Amino acid sequence: MKENKIRNIFYYKDYYLDFFNSLDFEVRQKFNWTLRLISTVDRVPVKYFKHIENSTGLFEIRVEFGSNIYRVFSFFDKGQLIILINGFQKKSQKTPKKEIEKAEKLKKQYFDEKDSK
Repeated sequence: MKENKIRNIFYYKDYYLDFFNSLDFEVRQKFNWTLRLISTVDRVPVKYFKHIENSTGLFEIRVEFGSNIYRVFSFFDKGQLIILINGFQKKSQKTPKKEIEKAEKLKKQYFDEKDSK
């Protein structure tokens, strides 16, 4: 069965891939499933893809596996193009401020590099 892509997903440098490769096989499978869902479903449930309030357009891709919670930050470029950046394992209720700051910095770096080409 062919899946119709609504969104394209890309990685900015190796930030996401380094995080992804550090995960257990089962968690990587769940991330792949979640990314396929995000790229093919018109309305993605907030459980998997959520806008970060008080950010410059950051979104959080959310994966739970067992009792562990994982997050990857992303943002849109050119409409339906999603760029993945840093990821982390969530250890508390609130998303760590330093992870959001890092994501904001990477997003700015991405657009600065793109604009300079």
